[in-house]
Amino acid sequence: EDRPRKYYFTESSDSEEINNAESNETSITSKENEPTFTEHDLYQPLSNYLWSEFKIYPKRINEKRSKNSNGAGGNKWLHPDLVGMEDLSSDWCKEIQTCVKEYASKKTRLWSFEVKKLINRSNVRESFFQAVSNSSWANFGYLSAGNIQGEDTIEELRILASLHGIGVILLNTEDPLESQILIPARERNDIDWNTANRLAEENKDFIKYIEHIRVFYQSGKIDKSDWNIKDDQN
Repeated sequence: EDRPRKYYFTESSDSEEINNAESNETSITSKENEPTFTEHDLYQPLSNYLWSEFKIYPKRINEKRSKNSNGAGGNKWLHPDLVGMEDLSSDWCKEIQTCVKEYASKKTRLWSFEVKKLINRSNVRESFFQAVSNSSWANFGYLSAGNIQGEDTIEELRILASLHGIGVILLNTEDPLESQILIPARERNDIDWNTANRLAEENKDFIKYIEHIRVFYQSGKIDKSDWNIKDDQN
C-alpha cells in the first residue's frame, strides 16, 4: 500500500501465529521489547479513528452482556465488537433537519465492526465471514485488524470484499489516526431490522445503541457520553 511495510522472520506456522496472537500473554510480533496487546486493546484505538476521521459515534458491544438464551455457541458470529452511528444531518440547516424529521427520512448510517489482532492465510476466510455474519444488519460492515500478514492475505480479502461488500481497516496501534481503510465497504441501503432485533434481544449494549439512535431521531440530540469517545478528542 502507500506506507512502508514491516517484515519479520518466524519459524511458526500460520496457525501457530494465530494461536500466539489470540493469547493475551503473547505479542503479535517477534520483535524484542515490542509492547503486547490484546484484541480488547484495539477497541479504543478503532473508536478514536472512527470519530476523528469520519465523525462516526462508536459504541462497544460486549458479548459478556448477552443472555445466551440459545445455549453455548448459539450466539457465535452474532455480535459485532463495535458498532457506530453516522449523523448525516450534522451539516444541515435547522429547517432541513426539521423537515426530515417530519418525513421520517434517513439521516443516519449504521456501522458494524469485527476486530482481530492478526489476520493471515490461516484465518483470513474465517475472520472475514465472521464479519459478514456480525455485520449483516448494518449499512456498512468492516473487518479491522492490528496486523495483516502477507500480500496473498490482502488479495484474498479483496476478492472476498468484492463478493460480499465487507470493508477492511488496518489499525495502527501506536497512532490510531494513522490507521487506514484498505478496502472500502459497500453500502447497504436498508437496515436488516430482523437481525438487529435478534441482537437487541440478546445483548444489553446493543439495546442501548438502538435507544441512542431512537433518541437522536426523536430529539435531534446526541449525548457524547453515551458513546466510546474520549474527552480529549475533538
